[in-house]
Amino acid sequence: MRRLEPAAIGGVMSREVANFRTFWKSTAFSSLMEPTVYLLAFGLGLGATVVTQIDGLDYVEFVGTGMVATAVIFSSALPAMFGTFVKHRFQNTYDAILAAPVDVEELVTAEMLWIGLRAGFFGCFPLLVTMLFGLDPAWGMLLVPLFAFVTALGFAGFGIAVAASVAKIDQFNYVTTLVITPMFLVAGTFFPIDQLPQWAQVAAQFNPLYQLVTLVRDACFGFETVDVLRLAGLIAFAIVMWRIAVSRLTKRLID
Repeated sequence: MRRLEPAAIGGVMSREVANFRTFWKSTAFSSLMEPTVYLLAFGLGLGATVVTQIDGLDYVEFVGTGMVATAVIFSSALPAMFGTFVKHRFQNTYDAILAAPVDVEELVTAEMLWIGLRAGFFGCFPLLVTMLFGLDPAWGMLLVPLFAFVTALGFAGFGIAVAASVAKIDQFNYVTTLVITPMFLVAGTFFPIDQLPQWAQVAAQFNPLYQLVTLVRDACFGFETVDVLRLAGLIAFAIVMWRIAVSRLTKRLID
């Protein structure tokens, strides 16, 4: 028997796909409207009155490419947190799944893969919207789904680990306020980090969202080679979060 059985992972993911069919329209609608509202407010509103260009880019393009990171974290970390908690505490879904020949490691892997695929897809919507505001298509954009998928894997694992650690669903407020919100605000989405204090610039280098924003902008505005170190950092982040999520959920479901 292999450690991770494809049939078990595929079974869990097929359940998620069947469930997603019931609400995909609302998810697609919000994924399109949210970047549109942000671009209208920040790109055209703030960009037309205060800032016109940043680092040689039109502000609407600067914000639009950075919005990929915002879309990824909000479509991966939050669904993982609330989805895991609800399925475990209220619906007893995980108890039913573990009654089948599926273990916790396969369960976590399937959940992360599904959330990563979904967030990687919807995370590209801000780019599509930004094209309507003047962003020129580029071949490098074909790599953006890969960057978004790898980053979403890490935040899916983060969300599962958090859900397996808290006692009440209200405690997610601490995580969103103290962790998620600062991360996407200091990711270079709305302003360049070189305007921040030195300590904040150093901290941003350890922010996966900042690494994603940098990779996305490089892909959209031209690069000679992929920044392998940034991509390797995102892969390492995903692996570490995967192992932590497996460990925390095992303690919650088994121990």
